[in-house]
Amino acid sequence: MGSRSPIESSGCLVAPGAPVVQVGLVGRGIQRSQSPKLHVREAAAQGFDLTYSLIDLDAEPWALVTLAQALDEVEARGFAGVNITYPFKQDVLRLVQRLSPDAERLGAVNTVIFEAGHRVGHNTDWSGFAENLRRGLPGVRKTRVVQMGAGGAGAATAYALCQEGVERLTIFDLDLQRANSLVDKMNALFGRGRSRVGEDLAADLAVADGLVNATPIGMEKYPGSPVPDSLLRPELWVADIVYVPMETRLLALARARGCRILDGGGMAVFQAADAFGLLTGRKADTERMRAAFLRDLEAAA
Repeated sequence: MGSRSPIESSGCLVAPGAPVVQVGLVGRGIQRSQSPKLHVREAAAQGFDLTYSLIDLDAEPWALVTLAQALDEVEARGFAGVNITYPFKQDVLRLVQRLSPDAERLGAVNTVIFEAGHRVGHNTDWSGFAENLRRGLPGVRKTRVVQMGAGGAGAATAYALCQEGVERLTIFDLDLQRANSLVDKMNALFGRGRSRVGEDLAADLAVADGLVNATPIGMEKYPGSPVPDSLLRPELWVADIVYVPMETRLLALARARGCRILDGGGMAVFQAADAFGLLTGRKADTERMRAAFLRDLEAAA
């Protein structure tokens, strides 16, 4: 990787010193991630220093670095671990030695902990999404749900939806093999017929209670909506995992149609709180993290 480490110019958010914990986020197009502030502020509130580096493989100085090289680099630098985001939540599976039970069931990892020469993969996306759904859309009907996306994030939301009692989950993805693989996984975990691959989006949304976007569509890098607005109706609740921007095009269209909507901000906070516990060994105050997250969004508006 050369004599100069990308870490040296990755922009940690804590003043120079001797940090107690070094962590980071590995992904692509992550410059506007709120994860650094969430983790650094929570550590400060608990009385210890934490540095959080953005390891953006789309941006300098990481642009020519592979996922494997990035993990080698931060592990050698003494990081406690890293969060993993799009598009590496499944690619990272081959780079860890052990998986938590949830990560193994899901086949997706969003947090890697470095433990005495071993890498352990965890998944807090599913629990973060489930908590956001419970708090943000209490009492909604969840008999039939349509999900867009079967990637790493989609595995987590599908798992959470089935855990939350969805009886029929229909999954759409441009990669049919990936959709079939996730459906097979959900049916193996929750029973045959619990999930199916979608074939007719209009027909499935016409009878669905809810819609979940588990794709990157809606992010600034991937603008647009994963479904036509003509398929949205007031009886449908709509949840998105994207939180930058907080109101995606899908959510704006759904709001205009009279749907109950749920943005990805809550999931971002709740999964971060669970990851914080894994990375630092200390329980996060979710209400404090959520309040700080919302203040940041208001200040940026």
